[in-house]
Amino acid sequence: MQDIPLGHRLHEALQEGMRRTFTTVITEGDTTLTPDHIIQVDKIDSIFDLNKDALYDRPPASLQLTTVARVYDRAGTLLRQSDITVARRERLRLEQLGKNCDYHIDPFIRDTAIDLATRVVLIARVAAGSQEQLHSVEPHLAPVSNLPRPSALETTEQPRPSDSPASALRFKSLLLDENSDLIFEGGEHVRIRVDIVNTGTSPIEDAWASLSGTSTLIEQFPTTTLRVPPLEAGETKSLEFVATLPLLAEPQQAKIQVAVEERGGVAARPQTLSFTIALTGSTNDDIDYVPAQTSGIRQPETSIISIGLSSYRDQQIRSRKYASRDAATVAKYFETFGGVPASNIHLLTDRKATHSQIEKAFLEWLPTRPMKDGIVIVYFSGQALVSPTGEIMLVPYDGAKAATTLYRLKSLESVFAKLNPRQAIFVFEGTISSIQDNPKTSVTPQWELYGDETIRLIAVEGLGKGFDDETHRHGLFTYYLLRGLRGEADTNHDGTVTLGEIGGFVRQKVAWASKSKFSSVQRPLIIPLLKPDDKAADVVLTTLPSLAATEAP
Repeated sequence: MQDIPLGHRLHEALQEGMRRTFTTVITEGDTTLTPDHIIQVDKIDSIFDLNKDALYDRPPASLQLTTVARVYDRAGTLLRQSDITVARRERLRLEQLGKNCDYHIDPFIRDTAIDLATRVVLIARVAAGSQEQLHSVEPHLAPVSNLPRPSALETTEQPRPSDSPASALRFKSLLLDENSDLIFEGGEHVRIRVDIVNTGTSPIEDAWASLSGTSTLIEQFPTTTLRVPPLEAGETKSLEFVATLPLLAEPQQAKIQVAVEERGGVAARPQTLSFTIALTGSTNDDIDYVPAQTSGIRQPETSIISIGLSSYRDQQIRSRKYASRDAATVAKYFETFGGVPASNIHLLTDRKATHSQIEKAFLEWLPTRPMKDGIVIVYFSGQALVSPTGEIMLVPYDGAKAATTLYRLKSLESVFAKLNPRQAIFVFEGTISSIQDNPKTSVTPQWELYGDETIRLIAVEGLGKGFDDETHRHGLFTYYLLRGLRGEADTNHDGTVTLGEIGGFVRQKVAWASKSKFSSVQRPLIIPLLKPDDKAADVVLTTLPSLAATEAP
């Protein structure tokens, strides 16, 4: 049973909020000083719900806290009493820790506790008659001391005087949502990423970034001011503000203004993020939905051949229910999230994926694409057959259980060797079986026979069938491949998904999901195994979609 550190987080957040608001904070039991005011918070009720059946590893969780906050003066007279209810809803990630899996719940609990503490502190400040501005409650970040801060409820930016000095700081603000569909639902986790560069010739050591805007939204951020780390001339660093969008009764237009300022009032031109907060449940977990906005990168030297076979001319070849859908969606993802031009994407499905058309794509179409420093990705969803010697052959639409009708994987490797791209990647989803109906000896696919130049990401280990995800209408392996490409595999949160990240992501997620959903483990392979310092591990596949801010005139 996983512990939920609610009490500890509440106590921690309340203490931190009070320390940043009042000159001196005395904890209960301390008799050395007499307080001017006493703040008492009683928890009336807490409701935590986790819907484990909703998704494999992203179940929706909700937490509601109901409390009563009372503020007394030193004589014990009640100055103010308020009922406070906070509610948050997020999708929790399941992370594998050794042999066990735990929900990544601590940030969810922490943000809820900070939300409650912020409201308690506001009540205490009003009751105490303080005119001091509330500092942001964020225990693990150093506060920006003695600096003027914009109000968290401010909706317009004061114009900068025409004679004010120009800042050497320049920045870019991006809004990212949890599932990368750019539909910002109530209860969804969002991030505002601020990339800041020092364009001057001298170091800048005292600057901060701040948020202001629509009050119902700004209130959700545990902190609205972050200190910018020291920046050398020409250096770039990034900050992130994180919040959960409020639950609303109807859609609401929202604006967030991002400001970056140095000590002395020298500021960069502010930027504004404008968007609509949609109702919770406006979208489902639709992996096939692709936002209209394309990737922030362009990869004109990347080429994609995506092949999917849901049916075959020979009825004895077992069909893959979602294979053509897999291939089409993968191609669309690389175009939208990967910045690959449509002219560099070749899609073959079902009747169009004959032996001759596959060969034509490799021998005639692919050599016409840019190859200098190029990336070539071949995705195949369907069937593969293995000879008694371990040779692997792909089954085209007009293929049969005869080697002459199949496309040999070593032929593809020969194409890669001739074209010599910077990196070749082969991805296989589907079923791998013996070409013989009743082999006398066990057969093992020999993926290693094809060298180490091509990175191969294979859905199943040995002979076997990849599971189909009936809920999302994709192969299970491809479903997690798509989720990873969409942004979930971005483990270092730099806004890009690399080959190394996607390999680790699908291996972990598919193994876990297959065991929990089908009671049988499907283990993807990555051959050869990538080390963190391998150049191939750093190959960028996609970038996270985001809403870019507009700069104030």
